[in-house]
Amino acid sequence: MPKMKTHKGAAGRFQVGKKGRLKRRRAGHNHILEKKSRKRKRRLNTETIIHAHDEKKLKRLLGVR
Repeated sequence: MPKMKTHKGAAGRFQVGKKGRLKRRRAGHNHILEKKSRKRKRRLNTETIIHAHDEKKLKRLLGVR
């Protein structure tokens, strides 16, 4: 049986946390950042955790058990 290869696209986008949960960056943080009003601050610079129903597929892509 050949070894499982890591999906490099997924490896660049997701990281495994200390407790085994997957973390991702929030969307919409690359360009057109100055048009939003100052009153509505969006916390796009924080990382968030992947939902449980997507976690099984992503762990297989990353080669995590």
